[in-house]
Amino acid sequence: MGKKGKRDKKGKGAEKTLAKMEKKVSRRAKKEEEDLEALIAEFQNLDAKKTQVIESSCPPPSPRLNCSLCAHPERDELILFGGEYFNGQKTFLYNDLYIYHIRKNSWAKLDIPNPPPRRCAHQAAVVPTAGGQLWIFGGEFASPNGEQFYHYKDLWVLHLATKTWEQIKAPGGPSGRSGHRMVACKRQLIIFGGFHESARDFIYYNDVYTFNLDSFTWSKLAPAGMGPAPRSGCQMTATPEGNIIIYGGYSKQRIKKDVDKGTLHTDMFLLKAEGAGKEEDRWTWSRLSPSGVKPTPRSGFSVAAAPNNRCLLFGGVHDEEEEESIEGDFFNDIYFYDVGKNRWFPAQLKGPKSERRKRRRGGRAEAEAAGDEELQLPPPQGPLEIVKEVVAEDGTVMTIKQLIPGAAEDKDRSGSEEEEEEEEEEGGALGQPVEPCPRSSAMVAVKHGVLYVYGGMFEVGDRQVTLSDLHSIDLHRMDGWKVLQEMDPKTQEWLEESESDEEEDEDDDVEGAEGGEEEEESSEEESEDEEGQQQHPAVQPGEALPQYVARTEQYWLRLARSHMGPEAKDKKVLKVAHAMAKTFYEDPI
Repeated sequence: MGKKGKRDKKGKGAEKTLAKMEKKVSRRAKKEEEDLEALIAEFQNLDAKKTQVIESSCPPPSPRLNCSLCAHPERDELILFGGEYFNGQKTFLYNDLYIYHIRKNSWAKLDIPNPPPRRCAHQAAVVPTAGGQLWIFGGEFASPNGEQFYHYKDLWVLHLATKTWEQIKAPGGPSGRSGHRMVACKRQLIIFGGFHESARDFIYYNDVYTFNLDSFTWSKLAPAGMGPAPRSGCQMTATPEGNIIIYGGYSKQRIKKDVDKGTLHTDMFLLKAEGAGKEEDRWTWSRLSPSGVKPTPRSGFSVAAAPNNRCLLFGGVHDEEEEESIEGDFFNDIYFYDVGKNRWFPAQLKGPKSERRKRRRGGRAEAEAAGDEELQLPPPQGPLEIVKEVVAEDGTVMTIKQLIPGAAEDKDRSGSEEEEEEEEEEGGALGQPVEPCPRSSAMVAVKHGVLYVYGGMFEVGDRQVTLSDLHSIDLHRMDGWKVLQEMDPKTQEWLEESESDEEEDEDDDVEGAEGGEEEEESSEEESEDEEGQQQHPAVQPGEALPQYVARTEQYWLRLARSHMGPEAKDKKVLKVAHAMAKTFYEDPI
C-alpha cells in the first residue's frame, strides 16, 4: 500500500476512534447534564421575570473568568457577557451583560429580557449587520461544587440596535462544547475545536463548522489535507481573503487510570477556502512554518485582531505538570503575528521620550561612524521588575511581580527635540511604567487600534486570584500601558476547603490530616531535641490566620522541606507547611 493509502487509512481509523470516544463521553455525561438541566431551568425562571430593557450605570463588573469581551462594531463601546467565579469552595456562573463606554471610562449594566442561560468558556463574535449583532455559541455551566458540567450547543444573537436577545434554532450544528474558537468571516461564523468533559471522561475536538449568516444554516466542513490535532483554547484568526489560521492550544490525554497528561500545542495551520464564489467552497488544511520569534509555549493566552493585517497574543501560563500537582509560570507579554509575512515577533514598548531621545542621539552617532545603510540597533534595556503587595479583605497578602520589558529603540526620529522637551516640561516627568501583572485567561478586545485587557487570573500557592482590572495600550504607538481600572482588593474572596474536604485531600496527599499533624509535631519535637528548642514565629496580637500564614510562610516551608526531604514535591511541601502553620497558630507550642 502506498504512503497516501496508509495515510488515508490512518485518518479513517482516527475518525472511528474519535466517534467511539464521543459516544462514550456522551452516554456518561447525559446523566450529569440531566441533573444540571433542572438547575439551569430554575435560573431561567428567574430571568423570565425580566420584562423590560433596563440600562443603568454601575461599578465595574465583579471578578470573573472565561467571559467574552467584544468591541461594538459601530460605537465606542466594549460588550462583556457571562463568565464564572470560583472562591475556593463554590463556583458562580453569570449571564449578565455589561457595556464599557470607552470615552467616559465607565460601565453600565444592561438587563434585557430572555437572555441566554448562565455560562462561561463560550465564544462571541460581532458583525455590523443591522446596527450590530453579537453572536454567542456554546460554553458550559458548572454545578456549584465544580464537579458536574453541562455543555451548551445553542446559538444566540443579541441585536444591539433594538437590545433584544434571540435564540437561533437550526439543525446540524456542533455538539455541546466549551473552549472552542469562533470567528466571523465573510458572512459566516466559523467554529473550530473545543472540548466536552464529564466527571469521568473528556474529549477534545478538531472539527470545523460554519454558520451562514444569510440562510441561517449550519454546515460541517470536510477539509482536505492533514489538519490540527484536537485541542481547545487555540488562536483562531480570519484573514482578509477569507482563510483561517490556527495556532497553539491545549489538550490532554489519559495515560493511566485517573492520571491525565496535558499537551501544549505550538504548531500552526492554514485552512484555505478554494473556489470562493461558488455555491460550495472547498477547504484545505496546510501546515504553516512561520519565521521570526514565536511565543514561548503556553496555554490560557488571549487573542485579538490587530491593525496592519496582524493578530496578537497576550499573556497565558506555562504549567509544569506532574502526576499530583501543577505549577505555573504566568506571562504578560504581547506577540504579534503578521499574516501577510507569515512572521511572529514580540511586541516592544517604547520608553519615555527623554530616554528615547538620548538613545537616538547615541544611535545616530554610532550610525554615522559606521556608515551602515541600515542602523544596527543596540540591545534593548533589561527588564525591570516591580513588586507590589495587595492585601485582600480577609487579610491575605498577595505579592504580584511585574516584569517591565526594556524600552525599544526608535528607528525613526519624529518631531524636533525642542518640541519633545516642551512637551515634557508641560506634562512633567513620566512616572513608573505600569502594565498588567502576569496572568492567564484575560479578556481582550481591540477598538480603534487600542488593545483593552480585562481581568484574568493568576495563582498564589493553592489560591486562585481572579482579577477585575482594566488596562489599555495603543497598538500603533506602543508607548506604554494605561490603567483604566485598578483591581479592588475588597472583591477578592478566598474560602479555604471545608474540614471534610481537607481531610480527604490530605489523606491522599499528606498521609492524613490528623496523622500528618501528629507526624509533624513528633518531627518538630525531634528537630527541637537536635537543634536546641527551635523557636517558631510568634503569633502577633490580633493577627488573623491568613495574615500569619502569609507572614511566616517561608519559615514553615523551610521547616516542612527539612522534614520531608529534597525529593518531596513542592505542592505537598506547601500543603504540609500551611498545615504546620495552622496547627501552631491554633495551639502555640
